[in-house]
Amino acid sequence: QVQLVESGGGLVQAGGSLRLSCAASERIGMGWFRQAPGNEREFVVYITRSGGSTNYADSVKGRFTISRDNAKNTVYLQMNSLKPEDTAVYYCAAALRRISTMRADYEYWGQGTQVTVSS
Repeated sequence: QVQLVESGGGLVQAGGSLRLSCAASERIGMGWFRQAPGNEREFVVYITRSGGSTNYADSVKGRFTISRDNAKNTVYLQMNSLKPEDTAVYYCAAALRRISTMRADYEYWGQGTQVTVSS
């Protein structure tokens, strides 16, 4: 059983920045998803177990950066130039077997953290 603990999030004005963290109980491929009210949970970004490969949703490319500290088994999501449409609950997720943009490939999920961007 992989444990995921998220931190960060909060309220920020449009154009501002926030950083999310997700600490895992082991080194594993991880991704971030988000869900706005009334919407499906959508893929944001993933990073492989080694950190050697990442994949971003088009909506966040150039604004969000994922990184990891393998000594701490922690993944970070730096979010810059935030827009009101980035408002959502953000979830980190862990993939044991195969990492992808698909929710079904992630076996473990964090509790979610709210990100609110005001205009």
